[in-house]
Amino acid sequence: MRGVAAAVENVGGALVAARVVDGALDDLYVDSPPSDLTPQPEAMYWGRVDRAAPAIGAAFVALPDGQRGWLRGADRKAGEMVGVQVSRWAEAGKAAPLTDRPILKGALALLTPGAPGVNLARSIKGHETRERLTAVAGAALAGAGEDVGLVIRSAAGDADEAALTAEIAALRAAFDAVQEQPAGREPSLLRAAPDAEARARRDWADADWLDGPEPFERLGVWDAIEALRSPRVTLPGGGWMSVEATAALVAVDVNTGEDFSKTASQTANLAACAALPRALRLRGFGGLVYIDFAPLKKGARQGVDLALKRAFAVDPVETQVVGWTPAGAVELQRKRERRPTMALIRG
Repeated sequence: MRGVAAAVENVGGALVAARVVDGALDDLYVDSPPSDLTPQPEAMYWGRVDRAAPAIGAAFVALPDGQRGWLRGADRKAGEMVGVQVSRWAEAGKAAPLTDRPILKGALALLTPGAPGVNLARSIKGHETRERLTAVAGAALAGAGEDVGLVIRSAAGDADEAALTAEIAALRAAFDAVQEQPAGREPSLLRAAPDAEARARRDWADADWLDGPEPFERLGVWDAIEALRSPRVTLPGGGWMSVEATAALVAVDVNTGEDFSKTASQTANLAACAALPRALRLRGFGGLVYIDFAPLKKGARQGVDLALKRAFAVDPVETQVVGWTPAGAVELQRKRERRPTMALIRG
């Protein structure tokens, strides 16, 4: 069993949560500074449609504090009030992406208004376990309305029924609260996004939390964060890769290092596939990812494809392997769930 530890520290008024697996930094959640009013993913708002843009199938929505978002759907009218949730971080200088089908997340389950039914994570194994959890979730969802559904997370497989039932009840209560939309035509916040510690305790169910003074120092987190200032990532086998964000994309360049053997390229490429999710996760990078692998023949591409898909299948940030470009690189599309880490952690 892997040793998994987690800790949180307050850094300049913002929380930073760290997850360490077998002594290596595996994940980071970093809050924005208190002065940053940028709409955060999971936050829910009562917004006002400022401008409908049916030609592009969207509407632009006014949010509190002068912020703006955009909502897919050509049937919105200017002046209409609408309940929305921020779906991901906005690109620099652009409006925040919104959805009118919110998701309320818990440690064991997700409440999905607008997506009815009970769905279980594929990682939950065993017919009896799946049948039991489906029955428990269905009972806890009774009376919520035909349009409300649930996704049962992997952690629920080891949880007791009372804990799952209680969490679903809490998610339902939270959704009922935001349904009580305020009167008037001024945008307002309905439900704040969870902070770094709340997200970490929700998502890192397998971690042992380290308390007491200077937990990051004891876990070696600060040294690992300092290493993130360099784009270079050392790979097993002697190779390395560079992971850098530009205004348009994240560029990844894979190198064999001092290994000049016939298998050097494939060794470095497969090692890069395995290491890339963690490298992107810790740096908070998302959007278009462009990978320039070490030279390889077309016949070796299938192995790289499989390695990439396996690596990102267990990564918590949704990532799609788009495919190979004519120039022989690989493109990924990664959801912008996070902001660049080192832009938030200064010093």
